[in-house]
Amino acid sequence: QVQLVESGGGLVQAGGSLRLSCAASGITFSRYDMGWFRQTRGKGREFVGGITRSGTTTFYADSVKGRFTISRDNAKNTVYLQMNSLLPEDTAVYYCAASPSTAVGPSSYDYWGQGTQVTVSS
Repeated sequence: QVQLVESGGGLVQAGGSLRLSCAASGITFSRYDMGWFRQTRGKGREFVGGITRSGTTTFYADSVKGRFTISRDNAKNTVYLQMNSLLPEDTAVYYCAASPSTAVGPSSYDYWGQGTQVTVSS
């Protein structure tokens, strides 16, 4: 079955960095665009950024542009989210997701990971 497994979350001070990983199995990884989303309690899932299946194009929410970087390694079936200059408002559960198309809306993503908590202290 399809599995997306995030790792790398944790507690970090404001201004610090974290790198999230998402390992995929059960899908032909190179045929999917990948996205990162985040969610805080009581709110819907917010698009953070995405990367096309070839890895040649990335796109980001304005709130993270210039601070976060998405990359992928199709040989390892893994997508990464490098988060720098973290702010307390970046605190959320972060999810990776796979989509057959290039999209920013959660409904366009077919498969989701279980999420990893990122907490940024001030």
